[in-house]
Amino acid sequence: MTQRERQLLNWIEENPLISQQELADKAGITRSSVAVHISNLMKKGYITGKGYIVHTAPYVTVVGGVNLDIGGQAAKALVPQDSNPGTVRMSLGGVGRNIAHNMSLLELDVRLLTVFGDDANAQKIAASCAELGIDISQSPVIPGERTSTYLFINDEQGDMALAVSDMDIYRHLTPQMLSHRQKLLMGSQVIVLDTNIPQESIQYLAENSSVPIFADPVSTAKAGKLKPVLGRLHTLKPNRMEAELLSGVAITDEASLNRAADVLLETGLRRVFVSLGGGGVFAADHSGRAHLPVLPARMRNTTGCGDAFMAAIAWAYMQGTDLRHTAMAGLAASAIAMEGAETINPLLSAEALKKRAGL
Repeated sequence: MTQRERQLLNWIEENPLISQQELADKAGITRSSVAVHISNLMKKGYITGKGYIVHTAPYVTVVGGVNLDIGGQAAKALVPQDSNPGTVRMSLGGVGRNIAHNMSLLELDVRLLTVFGDDANAQKIAASCAELGIDISQSPVIPGERTSTYLFINDEQGDMALAVSDMDIYRHLTPQMLSHRQKLLMGSQVIVLDTNIPQESIQYLAENSSVPIFADPVSTAKAGKLKPVLGRLHTLKPNRMEAELLSGVAITDEASLNRAADVLLETGLRRVFVSLGGGGVFAADHSGRAHLPVLPARMRNTTGCGDAFMAAIAWAYMQGTDLRHTAMAGLAASAIAMEGAETINPLLSAEALKKRAGL
């Protein structure tokens, strides 16, 4: 679904009896253009018949990792090969789960497709998802396996210094497993995936889905899984190093940043949002570009900023927001996430995001 189609569908959902001329006036385009977009929406199955009967209630499916996170926060500068004073906390995490959690705070209907170990940690995660309203009904428990665990250490500034992941269980998230859940996937408005899942499963989703796919590269070690399918993705959210790896362009200044975006978009990718840390975000699609600075925030923990950003740009897509305002939504969610003591800031909400982003 294109950004314009998403915008029109939102208006149709609000008022199923709205006329094509009224839609044209709201969108600032011709009535004939609206007719073409509506025809495309009908062909894609999002609306049926006259009166614009919406086919299904919109939901997002996240395909990715769930973890038990064990986090250490250093009280002062880290000393290698020594015991460092600080605090240690256990929480629920995983890129996919964190994105889904943030989406639930943004009041999206979320389905999480993952695999669980046969252990108490899986039960904790399942109970939390139930409280948050995240549907995990099609995520299987794998007998005899361990639920994924992620161990990270933050420096005294709250930035991650080191991490170790035990994620072998994701070998069970196979193309065959996904094929048995095709109805769930094809009914989604958006599929968000992270690269904790096997490369062949990413390939399966890319080749067998007509739904827009948003991809989080997760790390430079795993980002390469996306390279063969870049042209089949709708939205990519890499950091600077991941963008360099996927584009083959060393990013050192604004010109090289634009060259990297050119290479990525030439694959057929629809949009890219390159996270530049303190340098803000560089957003690009086939009709424009924007380099936006970070929003003011009191930094406490940056661990979950990327997950909040991805949730927010998916939320903004569901709202029919343009490239620049989508990037603003992502930056706002990241700023809110940064101000929380935990990976997920419970103060995130659609209203808080709109206020911070000026939407």
